[in-house]
Amino acid sequence: MGRRALAKSAGGARQVSHANTLFDEPTGPDVRQERAKRSYLALLDAGEELFTKHGYDAVGTPEIAQKAGVSVGTFYRYFVDKHEVYLEIMRRTLAAAYNETINNLTPERFVGKARHETIDEACRLLFSHVLDRPQLTRSFMEMSLRDTQVAELRRAFEQLACGKLAQLIGAVTTRDKVPDPDAMAYVLYGAAMQCAYGLAVHLVPVAIDRERARIALGAFIERALFP
Repeated sequence: MGRRALAKSAGGARQVSHANTLFDEPTGPDVRQERAKRSYLALLDAGEELFTKHGYDAVGTPEIAQKAGVSVGTFYRYFVDKHEVYLEIMRRTLAAAYNETINNLTPERFVGKARHETIDEACRLLFSHVLDRPQLTRSFMEMSLRDTQVAELRRAFEQLACGKLAQLIGAVTTRDKVPDPDAMAYVLYGAAMQCAYGLAVHLVPVAIDRERARIALGAFIERALFP
């Protein structure tokens, strides 16, 4: 392997490592006391509910504190501002999505007939994460275009997901069928997320419902990996 290839490989490894650290648990203050932990989690739950219903701009610190049943002073013990709450909510949401979908895919699950069920289940879980809270999804997409820290979370998730998918593709297919696993991972990830996001923010025809799109996406992925 030449120097350029080594440098590229090392750079890719550093990117994936950085992406992993963004989604490691836990983050935030050291809330060992049960009462403090309850307050911290209540603020996150309240923030998620409010951001989901009203979007980022329409929600303020006092509303989050009131919804959580704590004082504004208590809010500032754990968070600098609502932006920090939002980032932690999205970090946790993305971590849960990754762990329940992509990270749960192993080569063993693609043996024989099981590959169809595995792909179908992965698509179902992906759609659930994106479509069960469409307003939060819309907010995340909008914020990732205007907020550098949200954009960093999105990039980190994409790096992690594409890296894991590329490894999986290399393990379950051969190079004569999929010559470039990295590129294929990028294309499959983009297709899946665009499909789910499009449904969430109403960018697709109303005649194409969630179930039809999920089935079509699964069939597309299966044909791409196992032509």
